[in-house]
Amino acid sequence: MAVVTLTGQPALADGTSGGYGFASDDQPVTGASSTADADLLVPGRTYKSSLPADGDVSYRLDLDATSNAYVSVTAVPRAGTTVTATDGIRVTVRDGNSRSCSVESAYVGPGRSPRPVVAWGSRETAARGTSCQGEGPYYVVVHRIAGTGSTPDDWDLELAPFLEPRLEKAVGTTAPESPGGSGSPEGSGSSGSSDSGSLDSLTGPAVPRSGGAGFGAAAAVEQGVWSVDISPGQTLFYAVPVGWGQRIGATAELGSTRRGGYVGGALNMALYNPARGPVEDVNLGYSGNQKSASLGSLPPVDYANRYASRDSVDGTRFAGTYYLALHLAEGMGEEYGSGPYAVTLRVRVDGTAEAGPAYDGRFEPPEPFEAAAGAGRGAAGGNGGNDAVMTVVAAAGLGGGTLLLAVLGVWTTVARRRAGGAG
Repeated sequence: MAVVTLTGQPALADGTSGGYGFASDDQPVTGASSTADADLLVPGRTYKSSLPADGDVSYRLDLDATSNAYVSVTAVPRAGTTVTATDGIRVTVRDGNSRSCSVESAYVGPGRSPRPVVAWGSRETAARGTSCQGEGPYYVVVHRIAGTGSTPDDWDLELAPFLEPRLEKAVGTTAPESPGGSGSPEGSGSSGSSDSGSLDSLTGPAVPRSGGAGFGAAAAVEQGVWSVDISPGQTLFYAVPVGWGQRIGATAELGSTRRGGYVGGALNMALYNPARGPVEDVNLGYSGNQKSASLGSLPPVDYANRYASRDSVDGTRFAGTYYLALHLAEGMGEEYGSGPYAVTLRVRVDGTAEAGPAYDGRFEPPEPFEAAAGAGRGAAGGNGGNDAVMTVVAAAGLGGGTLLLAVLGVWTTVARRRAGGAG
């Protein structure tokens, strides 16, 4: 059964490299030390840049007055360098008067292992307050958060800007009731809990699945049990289509080996939304016995989730391609050897895909948000043939892995042809 990649630019992870797979069509951009010199980021394109050990770098967005804008920043420390749990990045979006539209931070976490660190910024219209509402230039400022004792070298960056069109008709601004379960609202540093009974009910032989080395090469999976081989220092990406009204859950199980010393944060599992925005991440410590970590109880995908205060709810604001990233800490190699190590990944997508809200326009880029848009109008403006493909993908959420992979292959081909025609 062939592995399908959603954008297909980088190759799949080779099983040994700890590096991040930047897309081959990433455009180089230099972060400016002053907003006056900031280069423009265009939604629908991805960019490669770098972040110095000290100082900020700035980029520019030119926005209209009606669209929501998001910028995902993936920072990549070099393999083999020293990082601390508190190393990370802070992403701030500001308007032309230096008023903050959003401030988000992300950290390496307890594994203290060089891995992709992802944070996003946003400019949302009709937000609370009166700032950041107009048309004009906005600035994305990325700041390196350096822990004591970490290697003071540059980090590579991948920047991905997105646009979400306004709705045809306004909806309520009250978030749905938070889901039950203990979860882990703050994500990093905890081994969260999910609906473990339903995930444990996913039985049968695990299907081998090589992961992608970056967002652009994420390997397509759906509900089921998957077998993963991962080496110390490696990060693997998987793409899961989730429709409006559906709920994603996942558990990662690190298999047993010889008994040895304790490795904190040995395995990290992170979930990102279609705009590559962090939703939740969990970690597990390891001492040779089999251990597992699950995402906290997440809500069904709903437009109104954006009005919640928790990232694990706020992040599930749109349907489309959700990303699971697995990272095995470099410390596993020091304590237990070079591996690779066996991980069982259980993925569940509950519920039937529903019609989404009616948008007055298209997302940019459209593909990550169309992968599970279903028969509704959650991704406005698509042609009839492509909408039919999306309907089949959404309907496959509860089974039919071979069918899903085949359909995703067709969708990928259609998307590429559309992109080529647009150019």
